[in-house]
Amino acid sequence: MNPLAGTLANAGQKNSRFFYYVRHLLQCVLPAGPCRRRLDGLLRAVPPGKEADIHKRVDYCNKVSAPFPAAEIDDPFRCTLRRGKRNFYLDFYEYARYFDPAWKVRYRFGDKTFVPDRPTIVKARPIAGDNANSVLFKLDKIRHFVFVADPLPYARKRDQLVWRGNAAQPHRRRFLERYFRHPRCDVGHAHKRKTEHPWAKGYLSIAEQLQSKFVLALEGNDVASNLKWVMASNSLCFMPRPRFETWFLEGWLVPGRHYVALQDDFADLDEKMDYYLAHPADALEIIRNAQAHAAMFRNEARERLVALLVLKKYFALSGQWPAAAVRD
Repeated sequence: MNPLAGTLANAGQKNSRFFYYVRHLLQCVLPAGPCRRRLDGLLRAVPPGKEADIHKRVDYCNKVSAPFPAAEIDDPFRCTLRRGKRNFYLDFYEYARYFDPAWKVRYRFGDKTFVPDRPTIVKARPIAGDNANSVLFKLDKIRHFVFVADPLPYARKRDQLVWRGNAAQPHRRRFLERYFRHPRCDVGHAHKRKTEHPWAKGYLSIAEQLQSKFVLALEGNDVASNLKWVMASNSLCFMPRPRFETWFLEGWLVPGRHYVALQDDFADLDEKMDYYLAHPADALEIIRNAQAHAAMFRNEARERLVALLVLKKYFALSGQWPAAAVRD
């Protein structure tokens, strides 16, 4: 029996839906007045020496630079528990409840990535081009913000690349068509809806995938949902250059520093695997940088502060925040 089996079983687990909904439903039923009374103090609680880093994140997520009229926004935000985008509403309300409920905010929930014509709270946006009207916010985090404590050192992992996911998009199908039977790849279509698929493979847990040295992150409708736990692990992230970004700031990731960049047609996969198997020190350097990036999003107090400042900037530029300046 593998002595690490028990540890690995707990190494990577998805977020608990039970605790997620208990926490967020309590936030919906409890009065929001105490949160609003705490807001000024929370906004001033910037850790010493971190001011530049925090405001850099705020200004990157919310790139809006010119005032815009709140009259262009239809209605104040109202949280709802209806199915479909329920998690988006709950995630946004976690921070919106600190502000005046009469203030208006424009939002678009879901996986859509086009840039709106007015400043709008979104989950994802394209990295390239003028994307300022897409104000990034930490949404659908129960699915996307999964981190791990990986006990298995890189050197003890299998010399292979692993991936599981829904092969609904053409680029994912092209990858599987090329590498499904590759001797050093354990990759395949795996989805909760059991449909017939030429590249179907059995489900692998996060802990099982982390027994491989290389884990592929492939964008789906927007970003790769596994990217956070891959970059927090002791495995090396392989992926084509990302086209979209979220609160995880995929646009800040540098090829060769935070991940191994693949060509869009994946033709260099063998070459990249050979290189990092022969140069483990280079692989470990990338893993350390990836872990440092992932660590930015694991401090709950810091995450709340950045989210509140993103919203404060939105309300200030829309003329709803009582202070004249975006930053005090």
